[in-house]
Amino acid sequence: MPKTHHYEVTVTWTGDTGSGTSSYRSYERAHDVEAEGKAPIAGSSDPSFRGDPSRWNPEELLVAALSQCHMLSFLGLCAGAGIAVTGYVDRPHGTMIETPDGGGRFEEVVLRPEVTLADPARADEAARLHARAHEVCFIASSVNFPVRHEAEMTAV
Repeated sequence: MPKTHHYEVTVTWTGDTGSGTSSYRSYERAHDVEAEGKAPIAGSSDPSFRGDPSRWNPEELLVAALSQCHMLSFLGLCAGAGIAVTGYVDRPHGTMIETPDGGGRFEEVVLRPEVTLADPARADEAARLHARAHEVCFIASSVNFPVRHEAEMTAV
């Protein structure tokens, strides 16, 4: 029987500058994302949409969530296979397009993990685990656009 998990957060708009949303330019896009027992995330919209560039925007958070999920899945698979990963850095890139109706969508996200292994003889095996990590990543399985990975494997 499958397990069901629930996640609750609170998103609070903090961008009222005195006149609410009386016009498109009259308010800030600032908001806080909170969950019980965790530090808040300072959010805004993308600077292209009048957002504060010093705050996280939803598009960045989506790309980060895909990267985190892939990494955690990959690390778990490597641990199960007895492959010692000693370093992991990802610099993912997401591409979003705007549509003429004012909406938009992501076209793709490319994950670019740089993985360091303790044993160079296991590099090919570890590289193959990226495909499996993609298959079991909850976030990648939930989006309707391609999530690709271009992994680099090195050994210490």
